[in-house]
This record gives sequence, C-alpha cells and structure tokens, in this order.
Amino acid sequence: MNLLLLEPGDFSSDNRVVLTGRRLKHLQQVHQIRAGDTLKAGLLNGRKGTATLLSLSDQTAELEVSLICNPPLPLPVTLVLALPRPKMLRRILQTIATMGVKQLYLVNSWRVEKSYWQSPCLTLPAIREQLILGLEQGGDTILPEVHLETRFKPFVEDKLPAIAAAGLALVAHPYGGIPCPTGASGPVTLAIGPEGGFIDYEVDRLQATGFQSVTLGERILRVETAIPAILARIFP
Repeated sequence: MNLLLLEPGDFSSDNRVVLTGRRLKHLQQVHQIRAGDTLKAGLLNGRKGTATLLSLSDQTAELEVSLICNPPLPLPVTLVLALPRPKMLRRILQTIATMGVKQLYLVNSWRVEKSYWQSPCLTLPAIREQLILGLEQGGDTILPEVHLETRFKPFVEDKLPAIAAAGLALVAHPYGGIPCPTGASGPVTLAIGPEGGFIDYEVDRLQATGFQSVTLGERILRVETAIPAILARIFP
C-alpha cells in the first residue's frame, strides 16, 4: 500500500478518520505504524495528501488528514479488452488502475469462454476491490470505470465508433500490423484480444471502425504482459 486510500464513510469529522479491517491490519503489520507517524493518503475520487496517526488499538486507528494535492493525471487511453480468464482479470484490473487507465470496456470475443461471464470476479464489489488495490499501489485516487459488453458485433458497430472518435484507434494483434507507435500526443483507444488474439473477423470489424492493427514484434505475449508493455510504449 503506497497510498492509504480513504472513503467518505471513514471520516468522523472534516479532517479525522477512523479505520478498521484490512487497512488497519496493513498499518499494523506492514507499516508497523506508531503514534505521530505520517503516511501518504488520499480520498477516493478526491485529493491526496497526508495522514498522521493519532491513536492505535487492536480494533481501530484514528488519523488526522490533510488532503491538498491533486491525484496523478490519467492516461488518455480507453482500453477495450476481450474478457480474460478470471484469475488473470484480477491482476489486470489492478494493473490498469495502477497505470492510470480510467476507462475499461470488457468485451466478448469468439475465443472468450462463455463461463467467464458468470465469474464472481465480474460482480461490482469484486471489480472495485481489485481497482482499489491498484490505486493504492500506484498512488492514485480516481477509480476507473469498467463497462461490460457481452455482444461483440453490436458493441463494435454501435458504440465503439463514438468511443474511439476522439483520437488514435489501435488494435493489438500478434499476427501482422505495423509496429506499435510510441509517444502518442492525444487520446488513444486500444483494443486487445484474448489469449491467441482476436479472430480475423473481429480484426476486420475493428479495422472497419477505423482501428489500425499494430504489433510489438515476433514474440507473442500473454494479455497481462501485453497491456503494460503496450501502454508503456504508447505513453513513455
């Protein structure tokens, strides 16, 4: 936890919070915090600053907070991602939150197993939990928005053109395409397929919507590796 992320319900007054549960245990066991110690803190979807421990017991921690700084700027990217395996999804949600992605569309694809859409990982509390962990890691406060799109063709034809209209539109594909560009100067919509990539029909539909097929080279990466690799290349 590189940032103590607070929520409105934690506040007992304008500048004091009382913590229990997971965050309390982390302060006790990892930070081994003592009265007077100061941590980096932030309000979910709000500002950042510091929190100073006033008192600590086995059940609660009371801290005084001063939140005067803006959170990091978001990446100007919208990520369109074929729904990955549930175990991988948890890691990916943390990764995108850590890296500053604020718009994520999880979409269906021919290679996406139908059972994935029934996973408990897709409940709103489960998604939020992983995003919170990613924000704590990256020192950010702004919660990403996650959209679930279970039908590929209607999404690509009816919604995606408006989503991608503001800037560069790229689809990462392991079998062909131009080298992935670097140093994007404006908004980017990035589509990444499942393990094995989008099928040809899906790539064709994306290209018909204005997406350019790009590649990172000869090596084929796992989705959870491809995401940070491509984002780091586009936004160095």
